[in-house]
Amino acid sequence: MSYLALKHLHITAVLLSGTGFFLRGLLMLGDSPLLARRWLKVVPHVVDTVLLGSAIAMAVMSAQYPFAQAWLTAKFIGLLAYILLGMVALKRGRTKAQRAGFFIAALVAFAYIVAVALTRDPMGFLGTLFK
Repeated sequence: MSYLALKHLHITAVLLSGTGFFLRGLLMLGDSPLLARRWLKVVPHVVDTVLLGSAIAMAVMSAQYPFAQAWLTAKFIGLLAYILLGMVALKRGRTKAQRAGFFIAALVAFAYIVAVALTRDPMGFLGTLFK
C-alpha cells in the first residue's frame, strides 16, 4: 500500500473515530438505550484499530517517530489524554455532570490532535500565531 493510500485511510479513520465518539457521547448524555447495541460497542474498536495500524505504518514508512519528532510526540501524548478522558466520559464518570465535563475535555483533546497533525507543530494552531 502506498503512503498516500495509508494517509487517506488514516484520515478516514480519524473522521469515523471522532464522529463516532461525538455521537456516542451525545447518546450517553441523553441516556439513550442505543448505547447498549452490540455494533456500537464493536465498531469503534475496529475503526480505532485501523486508525492505529495506519498510523504505525505511516510512521515506519516515513521514518518519523514519536519522541524523535516533537509534533508526533505531542500527538501521542494528546492521544493518551483523549483515550483517558474519553473512558471517563463514556464509562467511568460517576455523575452526568462529570461525564459531560470529561466529554468536552476529550473533544478538546481530539481537536488538539487534529490541529497538531495539520500544522505539524506541537502547539497546534497556536504555534502559527506565535511565529
